[in-house]
Amino acid sequence: MKIVTKRVKLYRDKLRNRGLRPVLIWVVDTRRSGFAVECRRQSELLKSDVHEKEMLDFLEQAVNREGWKTE
Repeated sequence: MKIVTKRVKLYRDKLRNRGLRPVLIWVVDTRRSGFAVECRRQSELLKSDVHEKEMLDFLEQAVNREGWKTE
């Protein structure tokens, strides 16, 4: 077994022993062409949504920034 492979296996085994398990998730590739255009399109759709301001206000109130560093 290669040194790197062995080190990765030991690290993963250590995490498993702590009760963790690996999870693979797929996320949108923000580098993909058209991503920004699609974001803009969806934002435009929500701009006139009657519930959007209410939702944004709710999210703003729900956010807990205590202890976060702000720039």
